[in-house]
Amino acid sequence: QVQLVESGGGLVQAGGSLRLACAASGRTFSSYTMGWFRQAPGKEREFAAAISWGGGTTDYASSVKGRFTISRDNAKNTVYLQMNSLKPEDTAVYYCAAVKYGTYWSVRSADYGYWGQGTQVTVSS
Repeated sequence: QVQLVESGGGLVQAGGSLRLACAASGRTFSSYTMGWFRQAPGKEREFAAAISWGGGTTDYASSVKGRFTISRDNAKNTVYLQMNSLKPEDTAVYYCAAVKYGTYWSVRSADYGYWGQGTQVTVSS
């Protein structure tokens, strides 16, 4: 089993930046495509970004493309989400996730089998 713990959330003014980190425990971290999802109050969970196991493939939701950057350091078992030019609309709980075993690439939440507890990001206007 892979366990994921997010950190780095907080309160930031619009236009500011935050860097989220997701620390993973498990022997096969480098084999997993990893993703970041977010859920705002009263809204459905939505995809934000994903990165392949080797880091060679990334994808972003149109709402964050150009502002967010996903990266990973397999040696440290950590995935990052650099968030720049934050907007109030980015306010949400951010979750990192790992795909189910046997899934190599996906931006679908249903294909992710391991989830962190989430970290709150609040962007003030």
